[in-house]
Amino acid sequence: MMLGTEWNPALLLAPILLPMLGGGAMLAFPRMDRPDRELFTETAACLTSALVFLMLPNVPHGQAATVYSFIGGFSVAFMADGSSILFAGMVAVMWPLALLYAFSYMEGEPRQNSFFAFYLMTYGVTLAVAFSANLVTMYVCFEMLTLVTIPLVSHGGSPDSSHAGYLYAAYCIAGASLAFVAVVMGTLDGSGGFRFGGNLASEYPPALMRLVYLFGFIGFGTKAAVFPLYIWLPKASVAPTPVTALLHAVAVVNSGAFAVMRLTFYAFGPNLLSDSYAQTFCVLLSSFSMVFAAVMALKERHFKRRLAYSTMSNLSYILFGISLMTGRGMAGALAHTLFHGVIKMSLFLCAGAFMRVTGKAYLYEINGQGRRMPFTFAAYTLGALSLTGIPLFCGFVSKWRLLTAGIAAGTRADFVGVVALIVSAFLCGMYALSVSVRAFLPPTPDAQYAESAAGIREADWRMLVPIGLFTAANIAFGVWSEPVMTFLDAVSRGAV
Repeated sequence: MMLGTEWNPALLLAPILLPMLGGGAMLAFPRMDRPDRELFTETAACLTSALVFLMLPNVPHGQAATVYSFIGGFSVAFMADGSSILFAGMVAVMWPLALLYAFSYMEGEPRQNSFFAFYLMTYGVTLAVAFSANLVTMYVCFEMLTLVTIPLVSHGGSPDSSHAGYLYAAYCIAGASLAFVAVVMGTLDGSGGFRFGGNLASEYPPALMRLVYLFGFIGFGTKAAVFPLYIWLPKASVAPTPVTALLHAVAVVNSGAFAVMRLTFYAFGPNLLSDSYAQTFCVLLSSFSMVFAAVMALKERHFKRRLAYSTMSNLSYILFGISLMTGRGMAGALAHTLFHGVIKMSLFLCAGAFMRVTGKAYLYEINGQGRRMPFTFAAYTLGALSLTGIPLFCGFVSKWRLLTAGIAAGTRADFVGVVALIVSAFLCGMYALSVSVRAFLPPTPDAQYAESAAGIREADWRMLVPIGLFTAANIAFGVWSEPVMTFLDAVSRGAV
């Protein structure tokens, strides 16, 4: 028997608070030894994921539970609906696997207790963003996400790590300042709650509210690395790979895109924004960002920074789908949120495995290493094919949906976006697959290479298992995407 209406939406606080309190306990008791630390964090993450999957089918969808009320419409409240189910579900699957990978990757690193404490707390805060029921709650949780991830970005302690953390904080604070305008103006009349189709009942002129929306689009889009507020993302690649994988696949960048989606479809609403200068601006900005980032990725010679620019490009695909402000565009954006997350987790974990085993980070150092790490680079190649948009992989499904949604929208700006999508996909094939070509071509037969390659082998099972599972998901979603797309189509109609 389904528990449906017997469950209170306030129970969504359980998976939010569990990892946050667990991470706080680790900071309070910083002398855990390695076995205890790994058991504690993995258990907390798995219990959190179990709670998410237990509650999502049962908590009444669209019903908000208010935790604290300020004045007027300003309150902290949580709920579950279609888009939050997708975001929370993908987070719940990915986090325990990323943790398993991190146990191997972080061996021998300093300050592991604090690292895993913030890593665990980030899980809870990301779920809080997913389950936010109004603009104020989403904004508060969004900024909490910045605070708990700054120590992860700067964890290495080197000057480069500290600089990356500083840039990340500065850009996110700047974005928060812009987004705050949209949050306040969207909540002043007490209508800041999320409702599909928009919930804005403002008495201010529509032209002004469209300008306010642009502040929110760019402000929340900062975490999605929209141009020109993108510099922090490639710089953050100096962080340990378990951090960059989550930054680029789930926690931060997808939180940015998710917040823009909530702002567009659940707060301001397409009726206010469609066929306006605000929509045209967002479409053209997203289109420019996706091509610009693809060109930067092609020029980049550092392995993880190339993937970072790729993330910027692909997040702009999602912003483009949102900017179409149609059901088809929203479904395509949701699909790419999920599928790009799967692909990019696989690619970053492969890059991290190579860098951890070899101690190398640049593309020319990959030459011939696919013969010594065949599983890692085979998985990378499958991810690169999917990222490019080759059929039978999940990347094709979401990119095709976005392409057809742009064509169906039919405006000149949308046509520019369609062209940008095609051009960036072509560039993606060049920058992503060239890594595979380097990996599997015969290396230069010189003594220096033979010495540097001695002893190189696959990473241990804790790194290979997550890589294998994300690769399997990439293929499975590519050949059997109908159930997921049926659900996302329902979400884009407001039926879920």
